[in-house]
Amino acid sequence: MGAVHVTVTIRNPADRSREWSGLFLVDTGATDSLVPRKHLEAIGLEPVGGRIYELADGSELRLDIGVAELEFMGDTLGGTVMFGDDEAEPLLGVTALESVGIEVDPVSQRLKRLPAVRLKGIRH
Repeated sequence: MGAVHVTVTIRNPADRSREWSGLFLVDTGATDSLVPRKHLEAIGLEPVGGRIYELADGSELRLDIGVAELEFMGDTLGGTVMFGDDEAEPLLGVTALESVGIEVDPVSQRLKRLPAVRLKGIRH
């Protein structure tokens, strides 16, 4: 499958006027989203902890994490962001996609909105 990109705006939830926008690679193999550290620090975000991530080759990497507001394709959500190297390519992880009901269409290689956000395990 080819690369899918989307413009994402990252905001500091404590001061929504502080934001950064960039082109993110959609990475359905990543749980959380990754933003270059310099952009997160520029909008006043600081790490709230760290998490160990497993890379595609099986190795592990500990990254600082924080909480940010993410906006893309007309939707806004709060989510975990990883503090990446300053020159890292921004990544939009699957948690953000699923939170707003968007998935990658493998045929068209485009993002598509589902008719509803998936919610399993609840009966009404």
